[in-house]
Amino acid sequence: MKSVQEQMAIIRRGAVEILVEAELEEKLTQSIKTGVPLRIKAGFDPTAPDLHVGHTVLIQKLKQFQDLGHHVCFLIGDFTGMIGDPTGKSETRKALTREQVLQNAQTYKEQVFKILDPVKTEVVFNSSWMGSMSAADLIGLAARYTVARMLERDDFHKRFAGHQPIAIHEFLYPLVQGFDSVALKSDVELGGTDQKFNLLVGRELQRQEGQRPQSVLTMPLLEGLDGVNKMSKSLHNYIGITEPPREIFGKVMSITDELMVRYYELLSDVDLATFEKIKDGVAGTAGGAHPMESKKALARELVARFYDEEQACQAEDDFVQQFKQKEIPDDIDLITIAATEPLWVCRLLTDAGVTKSNGEARRLIEQGGVKINGEKIDNPAFEVNPSGEMVFQAGKRRFVRIRFV
Repeated sequence: MKSVQEQMAIIRRGAVEILVEAELEEKLTQSIKTGVPLRIKAGFDPTAPDLHVGHTVLIQKLKQFQDLGHHVCFLIGDFTGMIGDPTGKSETRKALTREQVLQNAQTYKEQVFKILDPVKTEVVFNSSWMGSMSAADLIGLAARYTVARMLERDDFHKRFAGHQPIAIHEFLYPLVQGFDSVALKSDVELGGTDQKFNLLVGRELQRQEGQRPQSVLTMPLLEGLDGVNKMSKSLHNYIGITEPPREIFGKVMSITDELMVRYYELLSDVDLATFEKIKDGVAGTAGGAHPMESKKALARELVARFYDEEQACQAEDDFVQQFKQKEIPDDIDLITIAATEPLWVCRLLTDAGVTKSNGEARRLIEQGGVKINGEKIDNPAFEVNPSGEMVFQAGKRRFVRIRFV
């Protein structure tokens, strides 16, 4: 087993906050001394059937704990999933049926084992203990927390102040999540930054039960392909882990170099020394890794994780061949444009310096001389929907890569 310092360096990678760090170091010290692994918990409500890589940030951190020799409890919130997580919601969520939750839960199990070692992972369902609770038990649990404490939670506070309804059962959600930690006797619980309140409820309930309070580790919410908004299917800025290999590879290659560093930090298995070289390469520091090669390596890693090495290599070959066919050079000037609304292509080409005027851009389009990401544009009235990075070409030799922010 690695030393406390070595373990903490890995655990801190990408983490936003560790509460309380000194407590976690004490637990690691005791674990090394006794040979007893820590119990690491993360809960996932199966509210949707398919995961994207944003969901895997926590799973990747679980894997790091697993690789360090600790015991991972992958909690599927089949009970809490029927309540509906109120975190970040401005209105009461629609509860899922038992059948929907169980169907999604099976899909989750199949997908997470693309990352976690199934032999070393304890999969638990919180209906195992919550389903047998009596009404009196649930009332007893509710008595452990006050309404005033619940209203300290940011989303509840905003809804209360804005006279938006809060259903009584929504107050039960953080209590049930916290009681899960009691039931599992967790030493560490992982969650997104938006889950901090719920994670701290777990500490309080464990303290009331006479258990040593769990350490809390929060991870950031992964930005989507646009580099601005949280990865979300509704925003169409996601990489689905069940998408075809070519789609995954191509989407990774479309992100900015800066966002690539973020993805490496939160999604990759590369060691810390390699990660530092990747950061140096993006920063232009001598001896750093070439950003284009680093991006290809990340794309290969993710495709191989969700499929296999052979398909990862094939996806790379397809991508390289596609670039060659479209005759897009690797080294292109990059400019940044702030935009969220659709932009007239002629004005965009002119503002980016690809053409000298809107009239020139219009003539080139009418002559078939303008391409976006290798695809010909034939309508001078075309509007560009800004997202991530795009390669614009005018004529045979004028190229520019535009990053939309």
